[in-house]
Amino acid sequence: MIERLIPEGSVSPRGPYSHVVRAGGFLFVSGQGPIDPATDQMSYGAIEHETRLVLTNVKRLLEGVGATMADVVKCSVFLRDGGDFAAMNSVYAEFFGEAKPARTTVECKFANPQMKVEIDCIAYKP
Repeated sequence: MIERLIPEGSVSPRGPYSHVVRAGGFLFVSGQGPIDPATDQMSYGAIEHETRLVLTNVKRLLEGVGATMADVVKCSVFLRDGGDFAAMNSVYAEFFGEAKPARTTVECKFANPQMKVEIDCIAYKP
């Protein structure tokens, strides 16, 4: 069974997608940008600020469907500037601690040129 979920209290989707799709025991979390949950608006700034917002949103989405960051098995990180890797990685480590998922990180060009980072993930919660 496939469920398309937008957990209560999550930021508004910015397009025609579901925040989370549950397929069996897997949870697919759509790419999250630096949206401030208090204002539901994009909040640009230093890479640390944007990464913290992105991962806070990922965490809220997972919690909204009964999972945690420890359930994440794979992340994809998209950076506007590869030179931001070390600073992003420092914040990323705060959110995952010892529960390190597999990860891919790429430098890319965003449709929104102000954005510095976007992260999506796959979690497993049977």
